[in-house]
Amino acid sequence: MSVIPAKPVLVSDETPKPAEVARPSREQALEAVRTLIAWAGDNPSRPGLIDTPKRVVDAYGEWFDGYDADAGKELSRTFEDVTGYDDMVILRDIEVESHCEHHMAPFLGKAYVAYLPGEKVVGISKLARVVEIYARRLQNQETLTNDIIDAIESHLQPRGVAVLVDAEHQCMTTRGVHHRHVSTITTRFTGAFKDDPALADRFLKLAKA
Repeated sequence: MSVIPAKPVLVSDETPKPAEVARPSREQALEAVRTLIAWAGDNPSRPGLIDTPKRVVDAYGEWFDGYDADAGKELSRTFEDVTGYDDMVILRDIEVESHCEHHMAPFLGKAYVAYLPGEKVVGISKLARVVEIYARRLQNQETLTNDIIDAIESHLQPRGVAVLVDAEHQCMTTRGVHHRHVSTITTRFTGAFKDDPALADRFLKLAKA
């Protein structure tokens, strides 16, 4: 039986440990959608909604397929011959399509990722794939930013990493305060990007140029 991660639980030494829960069957997921439709006040058996549970479950399978993907595997094929290149490698405008863990509402935007190669470089498409893997999970934007940078740090051992995520949260624009066109920006810097403000500033200028 497949499992999905749950919230960390505290053990006797008070260290958070990840827990696992059994993944429900497809039929259980379909029934859950029918329940939500009925709770909203509509009839899940009417013609326009009869196939909605199937479509919703299929969509969830796509939106959250990051749980079944391995960012480390994407970063495992590296290259060592960079012919002396020692400046930053930066990817701009990587699409971010994620869902917040508080309301399961989408947040949409762009990610900007840079690293200073050490002895390893990786294909640029792999960096975009890492963003995609972590985006397709339930989380907040701060966690997404951290997960991207931690994966690159762990597997490439670069001299520094910089990540900026700029996204609009639908839980803020379509409910609650209803403020549209307000974006949230999160950043994190490690290594040389953290130690050298001029390098971090150059990344920010290139990212948003």
